[in-house]
Amino acid sequence: MNRQALIHQIKSKGTYLCVGLDTDPEKIPESLLDHPDSIYEFNRQIIDATMDHCVSYKINTAFYEAMGARGWEIMERTIAHIPATHLIIADAKRGDIGNTSAQYAKAFFATMKADAITVAPYMGEDSIRPFLEYPDKWTIVLGLTSNKGAADFELQDSGGQKLYERVLETVSRWGSPENLMFVVGATQADEFLNIRKLVPDHFLLVPGVGAQGGSLAEISAKAMNKDIGLLVNASRAVIYASSGADFADQARQAAAAYHDEMRQYLNGF
Repeated sequence: MNRQALIHQIKSKGTYLCVGLDTDPEKIPESLLDHPDSIYEFNRQIIDATMDHCVSYKINTAFYEAMGARGWEIMERTIAHIPATHLIIADAKRGDIGNTSAQYAKAFFATMKADAITVAPYMGEDSIRPFLEYPDKWTIVLGLTSNKGAADFELQDSGGQKLYERVLETVSRWGSPENLMFVVGATQADEFLNIRKLVPDHFLLVPGVGAQGGSLAEISAKAMNKDIGLLVNASRAVIYASSGADFADQARQAAAAYHDEMRQYLNGF
């Protein structure tokens, strides 16, 4: 999915919600435990329940890789079930020497058919370049994350700049707003105005709303650009809105609540 298609989906649906499929086998509702394919069935019902209220799904690959070959199969089938109208993000946080990154890019873009992948930038341009070579695919680079450990490196001074600022400035020159996004955690709201000075046109993938306490109102006010430029991810707050047999209906209601709020902030676009 290219940039114009993504913007069209956001404007036409009135939402920039990304639903995170961080599916933990230990949190599968009891009503599904006897199902022969419980994890995929959980994902299927969540997707069917929320697709009208979001424009993207983010699959946290760690939850699937931990299950071995079965997990990879579930991940592939889950991606295949997501409509083509939705941006599919593989939240894999890859990044290695060039020939290894080329295989990661092939795995997630060609084999898994994801539209986007999250990557770590700290091995430099040659570790990211293979992802950028795929047309109409997105490379989503870790910028400023929402975890406490962001203070260890990302927020440290690096030659008169915070390290994350240097990352944003440098990486933005390797691609363009057509194929590069940046991850910025919702709990870093004080930095959004500064981030928009550094990367005014790029999309930002913003995790940390909901369970982590980030404010959707504050993010939208400080980080939205002329093309909206935001994908706000909610995972646990949506997919685990209920642990009962009504999990899909409750997920729909949680996604709809985000949708309703986002529609207000999109007024005028």
